[in-house]
Amino acid sequence: MRFISVTKPGIIFGNLIAVLGGYFLASPHPADFLYLLFTLLGISLVIASGCVFNNVIDRDIDRLMERTKNRVLAKDELSPAVALIYATLLGFAGFFVLNFYTNLLTVVVTAIGFVGYAGIYSLFIKRRSILSTPIGAIAGAVPPVAGYCAVTNNFDTGTILAFLILFFWQMPHFYAIAIYRIQDFKAAKLPVLPITKSIYYTQIMMLIYILVFTLVTLLPTFLGTMNYFYFCVALFLGLIWFILGLSTLKSQDNKIWARKMFLFSIINLTLLCMTIAGVSLY
Repeated sequence: MRFISVTKPGIIFGNLIAVLGGYFLASPHPADFLYLLFTLLGISLVIASGCVFNNVIDRDIDRLMERTKNRVLAKDELSPAVALIYATLLGFAGFFVLNFYTNLLTVVVTAIGFVGYAGIYSLFIKRRSILSTPIGAIAGAVPPVAGYCAVTNNFDTGTILAFLILFFWQMPHFYAIAIYRIQDFKAAKLPVLPITKSIYYTQIMMLIYILVFTLVTLLPTFLGTMNYFYFCVALFLGLIWFILGLSTLKSQDNKIWARKMFLFSIINLTLLCMTIAGVSLY
C-alpha cells in the first residue's frame, strides 16, 4: 500500500482525465482502444515517477502541513533511497511503454512535463518564488498535450489549445487549494499568492483566469474540431464556475468559498473531457 500511496493515485487519475481530453480532441473517429490503453499506461507510469520524486524532495515540508503530514515519506514509512529507486524504475517503465507503443513526439513532450514537475518546479521554484504556480501549471498542462500528440504525432494548433485549456484551468484550481489550505502554506513558508498578496487579490485573479479558461475552451468549435453541443457544454460549465465564484465572493468564510471553487473545478474539467470524448466517439 505504501508503494501505491507514494505515487499519489489521485493526481494520476486527474491527469489521465486530461490525457483523455487531449487524446479525443485530436481523434475525430472511434479510437484504437489498445493504443489508447498503452498511451494511458505509459503516461501514468511517468506521472507516478514524478510524484514519487516530488514526495522525496518535499518530505521535510510535508511534515509541516496538515494535508500532507501523513504521507509515506513524511512519516518515514519508506526510506528516501528506496523511493528514489522506485521512482527511477517507474520512469524507465513509462518511457519504455511510450517509446515502444506511441511515437517520439509523445515521449519528448512527456519528458518535458516530467522534468518541469520533478525538476524545475519541485527542486528549484516551489520554495523560492510566487512564480511556482504558473511554472507548475506549465508542467501540469503537459498531459493533454501528450494525449493529443499520441494521436497526431504532430505539433499544431490543437496541441497549443490542449495546453492552454489545462494551463488556465490549473491556475484557479490551485489558487483555491492555496486559500483553503493557507495555514499549511504559511507553516511550510511557501510563497503562494494568498500569502504574498492577499486572499481577496487571489480571488479576483481566479475569476479572471476562469473567464480566460472559458473563452479558450470555446475555441475547438471555432477551429472545427468540436461541434456546437460541445460549445454549449463548455460555455455552460465556464459560466457556472464564474457565477459560483462571483456569487460567493463576499462570503464570510473564505475556506468555504475556496472549497466550493475547488470542487467545481474538478467537476468542470471532468465533464469537459467527457464531452470531448463523447463528441469524438459519436
